[in-house]
Formats: sequence, C-alpha cells, structure tokens
Amino acid sequence: MNARVAFLAAPVLLTAYGLIRLADGWDGERGPGPAWTTGHLAFLGALVLFVPVLLTLRRLAGGGRLATATTAIGLTGAGLAMAQITIDIVVGLRAGDHAAMGPMFDRVRQVPGVALAVYDAGPPLFYVGLLVAVAHLAARRAAPVWVPFAVLLATLASAVDLDLVPVGGLLMLVAFVPLIRSGSTRVRVARTPPSTAR
Repeated sequence: MNARVAFLAAPVLLTAYGLIRLADGWDGERGPGPAWTTGHLAFLGALVLFVPVLLTLRRLAGGGRLATATTAIGLTGAGLAMAQITIDIVVGLRAGDHAAMGPMFDRVRQVPGVALAVYDAGPPLFYVGLLVAVAHLAARRAAPVWVPFAVLLATLASAVDLDLVPVGGLLMLVAFVPLIRSGSTRVRVARTPPSTAR
C-alpha cells in the first residue's frame, strides 16, 4: 500500500470542497442541491483519506506515547467531523429548499451533546492532532521545519473564513509535498530474507 495517494488526494479533495462551496454560493444561498451534496461528499472523502495520513505520521514519528496520543486526538476529531458532514448531506437531501434546512439543523443541534461534540469542540481536534503530528515530525527532523507552519496557516485560513478553504487545501498540499516526494510514506511490507542454505 502506498500512503502517498492519501497525502495527495486528501488536500486535493479539501480544495475541491472549498471551490464547490464557493460556486454553490454564487446565487446567495448554499444548499440544497447537487453542489451542496457533491461538495460535502468531497469533504467527507478528504476526511476519510486523512485517516491513513494520521496513521502514517504516527509511524514516521516512531510511534510512542506522544505520537499515539496525537493520532488518537486527530482521529477522534476526524470522526466527529465526518459525523457533521454526514448530517449536512442528509439535511441537504431531505430539505426541499434552503429555508427548510435551518430548522432541520436546529433540531439536530438540540439533541443533547451533539452541538458540542459534532459542531463546536469535536472537529477542531482533527486539526490539532494533524498540526501536532507534523510539528513532532519537524522536531525529529523527519520533515522540514516549515511544514508545521504551512499546516498552521492552512488551519487558520479555513478557521478565519470558510471561503478560504481552497487556500487552506492548497497550503496543506504544499505541506505534504516533502512527504509525497520522499519514499517515507510508503508502507513497507516485511519480506522474508533470502535463504543462505546451499
């Protein structure tokens, strides 16, 4: 298995989501419709691909408690973000028009614990885990020192304004370039050494 595909495709899909989101808002409303669904499916695909990215970053950091805890935080955040995106997709498919989406989201957020876990505190854990993971790699000199700064800028861009998600996706791709170009993201399969018997 070659994890470089995930390092490339995850930020590309994130960028695609941002671009589709911008296109969806040209008429002044976002969702429901094909653009809403397609964009969110792209985002969901990106989050799924970030799972092997986080696992590979843990391996590159040599495992250990810090790397394992960081991965767990990132995976938890990714899972909660997937839940949010899934809710968005379902609401978009069920709503007859944009006005109907608001009350549907309100009902979901009123479920105890959902607003905090799925919308407010949960998804940011993904970005925290990813940022700490690449910072750990840079500290171990397994990645260039500028990589965590690029990931930080990507995170801040998306946090400041969702219209900047395409910029964040491209910055994430730039941050992953050193890992994509190296052979370090390839998952190595142990091979049986050749026999020395004659």
